[in-house]
Amino acid sequence: MATFTATKLGAIAARNLVIPDTQAKSQELLNQTKEVYELDSRLSAGLSFAGIQDIGESLERAELQGILTAEQLLAIATTLTGTRQLRRSIDQQQDLPVLQELVSTVKTDPELEQDILYCIDEQGKVADRASPKLAEIRDRVRQLRQRITQTLQGILQRQANAVQEQLITQRGDRFVIPVKAPQKDAIPGIVHDASMSGATFYVEPNAIVALGNQLRQYIAREQAEEEAIRRRLTEQVAAVKPDLENLLAVVTIIDLASARARYSYWLQANPPRFCDRSQGENTTLRQLRHPLLVWQNQHEQGQPVIPVDIIVQPHIRVITITGPNTGGKTVTLKTLGLAALMAKVGLFIPAKEPVEIPWFDMVLADIGDEQSLQQSLSTFSGHIRRISRILEAIGEVGSREQGAEGREQRELGERIDSPRTTPHTLHPTPYLLATSHQPLATSYSLVLLDEVGAGTDPVEGSALAIALLRHLADNAELSMATTHFGELKALKYQDERFENASVEFNEETLSPTYRLLWGIPGRSNALAIAARLGLKPEVIEQAKHQVGEATEDVNQVIAGLEAQRRQQETKAAQAQQLLQQTERLYRQLSERTAQLDARERELRASQEQAIQQAIAQAKAEIAQVIRKLQQGTPTAQAAQQATVAIDRLAQQHTPSTPKPKAKFRPQAGDRIRIPRLGQTAEVLNEPNDDGELIVRFGLMKMTVKLEDIESLDGKKANFQERKQGGQGSRGAEEQRSRGEKQPDSRLPAPDSLTIRTSQNTFDIRGSRVADAEIVLDKAIAEASGTIWIIHGHGTGKLRQGVHNFLQQHPMVSRFEAAAPEEGGSGVTVVFLR
Repeated sequence: MATFTATKLGAIAARNLVIPDTQAKSQELLNQTKEVYELDSRLSAGLSFAGIQDIGESLERAELQGILTAEQLLAIATTLTGTRQLRRSIDQQQDLPVLQELVSTVKTDPELEQDILYCIDEQGKVADRASPKLAEIRDRVRQLRQRITQTLQGILQRQANAVQEQLITQRGDRFVIPVKAPQKDAIPGIVHDASMSGATFYVEPNAIVALGNQLRQYIAREQAEEEAIRRRLTEQVAAVKPDLENLLAVVTIIDLASARARYSYWLQANPPRFCDRSQGENTTLRQLRHPLLVWQNQHEQGQPVIPVDIIVQPHIRVITITGPNTGGKTVTLKTLGLAALMAKVGLFIPAKEPVEIPWFDMVLADIGDEQSLQQSLSTFSGHIRRISRILEAIGEVGSREQGAEGREQRELGERIDSPRTTPHTLHPTPYLLATSHQPLATSYSLVLLDEVGAGTDPVEGSALAIALLRHLADNAELSMATTHFGELKALKYQDERFENASVEFNEETLSPTYRLLWGIPGRSNALAIAARLGLKPEVIEQAKHQVGEATEDVNQVIAGLEAQRRQQETKAAQAQQLLQQTERLYRQLSERTAQLDARERELRASQEQAIQQAIAQAKAEIAQVIRKLQQGTPTAQAAQQATVAIDRLAQQHTPSTPKPKAKFRPQAGDRIRIPRLGQTAEVLNEPNDDGELIVRFGLMKMTVKLEDIESLDGKKANFQERKQGGQGSRGAEEQRSRGEKQPDSRLPAPDSLTIRTSQNTFDIRGSRVADAEIVLDKAIAEASGTIWIIHGHGTGKLRQGVHNFLQQHPMVSRFEAAAPEEGGSGVTVVFLR
């Protein structure tokens, strides 16, 4: 996760992450991750932490009255600038209550930022403009250096034969020229250095000694003045140290949330929900992947990650996983443990939605071998010591929960008044805990045990494993254990709180498939593998005889169950394939139907056009006949009758006006389609007066227009029945019916008269963008109506920076270039809300 942080402080905090101790804190971290995840999807360039640096040591130095360097002061200023831009990015968004509450406590101190940027230039040096005295001293220093250089140039020209080369250099803070050793007396002066060969002396001529002394004095005064300026700025920093420390803390929190969101996006993970098993809710982790295996697959071209499904009913307390070695049992334990911890620290879980997991107060694991030659520990001893610590941790949690519920309600019926009562007095003996099904207090912990009971005699190890798992069923919320002991498979049929799972093994390829099978215990594959590898049949038969027929029968039953599961999975896959084919055929049929409808409309249009042309031609011919009849024998009555007949024919063939296509009005909760995005979405509110509404698909929310949506059956939105807000006029109604956007009543009218004065005009020419933003932020906050910003033409960078700032400012309605007589593109007119 640390690789996804944007700041040094964020990376340090990620590597020293503290796991929350309450569910409320974990939920708060998850809410932060969700909001940053959504914010990153809204912003084109994502959340930016540009300019923010680790200024913690500088703050400590300032508090101890040490003088900060110019580079340290500049780092503080850029951190203030970056934090201000970060806060603005969050404040301008909606539906981000957690992040907005975080940044509401941040004080960016624009006065301190402006003061530092005025006194310190971009190279991390004290600028001449920092004080008039410093500017005067530096001007005098430049004059003295120029006089010294001119004097030395004259000496080099006059004594060209005596100098080694035409060069002016420095030794210490004194100007010298290289003089040939035999002719050092030709240029009287002070020898400050000599070459390694001794052939060259570096001489400061007497003509510039006095000037050099003066220069040295002015340089000392310059350093003193710079120190005074840095001291003044350092005192300002020390005065606001608590605000800056809070700023760093908030930025680090947001950076961690951003790292969690970006890592979760990279993992293709989904946000978890903390379920409550006591309320009958299942633990649901479908297609769960180990995050480090995903990283290995992406960065090291490893094998594809095979996900597992972990769905645990609320009454299940212990899950035993059996199966061959290297089959994925240990990876399943680690994946579940990491999923629980990822949810606790606010990370999304790499599983398919919905992701539902309990909040465990502890994740206790015995995974690996604690064998130690130095401590004289065997494999079994190492496991036992670790399991003992797990049981002690569970006992301590149980004691705290029992004390919180009240000692007077304990089943022992004893009243303990001594505050020094040890945890052991609050519990029955370990034997009672292992056999009782009504424990005094249950630890809401996740316990993961790898190869429970291994490393010792199989009979005793199996008995110890059974007793341990029963103890955990009484005292821990959920436990998962891997084992090779067949006796543990029968616990499911003796106690409903137990469940079996196994890792699948392919007998044909003699390799595991890494798939987790639920409800079916793993069967022994040793004899089958030995037979396929060519071990003599008589040895195999003897081994089967030693194992016993009962064990062989159990293995056959398990094999039958596995075969039935494979058949069901095959049928499910076939059904899924048929469903996909049906959906594909439905889409093809829908497209074909749409094409036929379009073709039918085209044919109707062409037929109507042909009929109209025929009717027009007939009328033209009848009119011509009438004119001829009028010119000759008066038989116009017959022609008139023919015209009436043709008109009747035209009315008969002219199509009636088509009925308007049915439309709909979206309501909150409706499902609609956005054709241009190819997405279906849910309507969150009814359309406003501008014909806009907010929809949601997935984790995204966006505002769309009625023109851009349609119902799931293809109906367009009804434009005529929009709600009219305020005192809507007939003109506004007609304007909306034409699809035109009404002007915002909050904006000034285009023809309103605004007088430009010196009070609402701001000249920022020659300023940097950061300096200009501070001036404009203050100007916008104090102004009302309209302001003019003079930024000039130049390279265009200042104008572009101003426009970017105005686009993001919540108080700005719009802005445009000034009229040609007022400066044209060199001046921007800003209209405020």
